[in-house]
Amino acid sequence: QVQLVESGGGLVQAGGSLRLSCATSGRTFARYAMGWFRRAPGKEREFVTAISSIGTTYYADSVKDRFTISRDNAKNTVYLQMNSLKPEDTAVYYCAADVRPTTAWGVPRRETAFDSWGQGTQVTVSS
Repeated sequence: QVQLVESGGGLVQAGGSLRLSCATSGRTFARYAMGWFRRAPGKEREFVTAISSIGTTYYADSVKDRFTISRDNAKNTVYLQMNSLKPEDTAVYYCAADVRPTTAWGVPRRETAFDSWGQGTQVTVSS
């Protein structure tokens, strides 16, 4: 199973920015589809964004135009750049890997599509 380690979370004021990183242990990272999910206090975990092995991306409406997902295959790492943060972005953010995506261009969005998960990193946005 692929191991995922998130970092970069913290406390930021509304309107600020953070960049999350997710380092993976997989040897064939370039083939994985990668995603970010989040769980806000008292709510279920929800999809944020994902990127296919060839770089196709998809975003939840709530983060579109504010968040950017990217990947560096040389570093086995996926990033989540979060700008214009809002208090409602406060959540634990989880990185996930789909190690056997159906297609190279497919962007998975359902939790069940992902095989491996990180432990999560806390993001808190103060008003």
